[in-house]
Amino acid sequence: MLYDHRPKRLSEDDYIRVCQIPKRKGANFRDLPGVVVGADNVARRTEEQMLLPSGKPMIPDYALTFEQGKSRRPFARLWWDETMTTVVTFPSLHSMAVLHPEQDRVLTIRECARLQGFPDYYRFCGTVKERYCQVGNAVPVVVARALGYALGMAFQKLGDDKPLMTLPPKFSLSTNLQLATSLFQGTD
Repeated sequence: MLYDHRPKRLSEDDYIRVCQIPKRKGANFRDLPGVVVGADNVARRTEEQMLLPSGKPMIPDYALTFEQGKSRRPFARLWWDETMTTVVTFPSLHSMAVLHPEQDRVLTIRECARLQGFPDYYRFCGTVKERYCQVGNAVPVVVARALGYALGMAFQKLGDDKPLMTLPPKFSLSTNLQLATSLFQGTD
């Protein structure tokens, strides 16, 4: 069974906006109808402002003012060959690329956890917000393993005075048992 694979619920207005974002690499709020981008790379609303059924503008003010209108992150789709700059404690489609590449939704807790390197069998506890926080506050699994390995080397006094260390070949593919075995080989 796959846990934590339900997306955060969007407001009706945001869902309508997300459905208008093309399903292609680089798509974001600038692709919404009613946006023009000037030669200065600043996004602006067109003269004829499109309104949502709620009466709010299709292009929200925060998307136009974020980073002085030059940002490409509001309502941006993360693509299959891209990584997130950072996995945060709660996915905000208003200021970062957290839309699924092919579905009209934000990334789920599980998808964010996968980006951090957590295996699918790993379970998070608490409310949806608390689980997103756990993933966002976590150190990526491969980084944690590398830190643990380096600390183990230091604890066993197996390192030297050089400031840099080299991880073993195929480090990210090795199991914890293989790493522990390599750490303690040759020690009494």
